[in-house]
Formats: sequence, structure tokens, C-alpha cells
Amino acid sequence: MIKGGCFCGNVRFQIEPGDYTAANCHCSMCRRVHAAPYVSWLVVPKEKFAYQKDATKTLQSSDTGARYFCPDCGTHIACDNEKHPEIIDITIGSLDDPAPFAPTLEVFTDTRLDWVAHED
Repeated sequence: MIKGGCFCGNVRFQIEPGDYTAANCHCSMCRRVHAAPYVSWLVVPKEKFAYQKDATKTLQSSDTGARYFCPDCGTHIACDNEKHPEIIDITIGSLDDPAPFAPTLEVFTDTRLDWVAHED
């Protein structure tokens, strides 16, 4: 199993092994919510993902999207959207071992910060 959780350990989850898309998102919403220049996500079918410990708090970040984070330490864990209800995006940084999940896709590059390095 692929395992992960928040900084304080109160939220834990697991993902069934599989070949998942990993992407860097440069949208302004991800930047603001995570206070980072971009966020790296693992795109997982919802049926392959399960929380193991405690519950996240929900932030309704748009009309169709929600983000999930630890209510104690604030670590952002996941994001989903009604436009693609079959998947949940998991922050790669919340995985116990993020090394195998190098992003291969860049999304919302039209709002990427000019000083973020990239290849065209």
C-alpha cells in the first residue's frame, strides 16, 4: 500500500498500488491555499483511496471543488471536484515516500509564476 498522512500524524490514509498520474498544478487557488508556488498532486481513483485515522476538515474552495486538510496541524491532504467525481487528488508531499511519484505533467501553466523553472 501507498501510505501517507499529515505532519502531526492525526490524519492517515492509504492508496492501493497502481500507475497514477502525477502533476504539478500552477493554478492560483492551489498557490494560495498551500502558500506555495505550485502543488504536486497524485491523481487517484476514489475507490483506491481510504482514510485510516481521524477525519479531515473540509474547505469548499470553489463552487465545484473541495479541499481536505488536518484540523490540527493544517496539512493539506486532498482535493476533489464535481467535474471529475471519480478521482481524488492527493498531495504528493503528504505521502510517506513521495520519491517514486515524480510529476510528469504540468497543469494550469497559463498562471505559472514567471520565476518558476520549467521546460517548454
